[in-house]
Amino acid sequence: MIRPFVFLILFAFAARAQEAARPGLVNEREVMTQLQIFLDQQLFGPGKIDGLGGEFTTKALWCYQRAHGLPATGRLDENIPLDSVFPVYTEYTIRDEDLKFVGDLPVANSAKAKLKYLPYDCVLEFLTERFHCDPNLLAKLNPTHDMMKLQPGDIVRVPNVEPFKIEELPKAGPVKSKPEYTHRTIKISRKHRLLELSDGGALIASVPITPGSDQTPTPAGEWKIAGIAAQPNFRWDEGVLNHGVRTEEFWLLPPGPNNPVGVLWCQLNKPGIGIHGTNSPQTIGRSASHGCMRVANWDVVRLEKMISAGMKVTIE
Repeated sequence: MIRPFVFLILFAFAARAQEAARPGLVNEREVMTQLQIFLDQQLFGPGKIDGLGGEFTTKALWCYQRAHGLPATGRLDENIPLDSVFPVYTEYTIRDEDLKFVGDLPVANSAKAKLKYLPYDCVLEFLTERFHCDPNLLAKLNPTHDMMKLQPGDIVRVPNVEPFKIEELPKAGPVKSKPEYTHRTIKISRKHRLLELSDGGALIASVPITPGSDQTPTPAGEWKIAGIAAQPNFRWDEGVLNHGVRTEEFWLLPPGPNNPVGVLWCQLNKPGIGIHGTNSPQTIGRSASHGCMRVANWDVVRLEKMISAGMKVTIE
């Protein structure tokens, strides 16, 4: 059943779309997808784009409204310029060079540690990260494709977002500081599983996160970003992850989109704690970490362009 406020938006959007000589959106999923794309474009991240909405779409909308001086209801209304997202979907042709980032991914850490790179395990995973979306949405948008057998030359329908271009990531190593951003602040809400970036008190971006668990909580307090590294290795030490105790039994996992800390690591001035990417973006905000703050790779690489070492981070 279409919720009343969504019905009103559908009606209003259809009227505006007709005036603009554009085809109106025909169902709630398309309107919700358009809203999620809009919020994603503004870097008020709704999490994975799935056309279903939910908790993080509502929180992203609420943050966008606060940032723009609108009534902060978390509900879609006429103040949200959805018409700026057109078309809602676009097409992507799979390229031979995309396959450089796809390969066999072993399960065991002992086998992963022997590799030089931890790739996507299939083209579908490559696409869901590139276009910030849920695999089920891609399957619905491409009913004539077998999504597990995609090949170069196949044309797929995807959400119209800024693509996460893994081929354009900076080389592995430290990221240069940006002194002009050190006055900015990050606030982490563990309760709401949300990261907010502010400049002079003005909210400019927000993204969902996965914080720590009850066993390995994300530490509350006032911290700073000590440094940022692109395409990091990860020291998999079960003692550190589960008990905060460093051991001699560990695996050094190479970089890649399936590295446990994703493609970017922001170290706080507390050992072992950071804001970082992830190899499981579909679970952001819906699971627990080992004390750090996990962010989808597509969000963390855009966030990195707006932050710097030396910034204050408040964890509540």
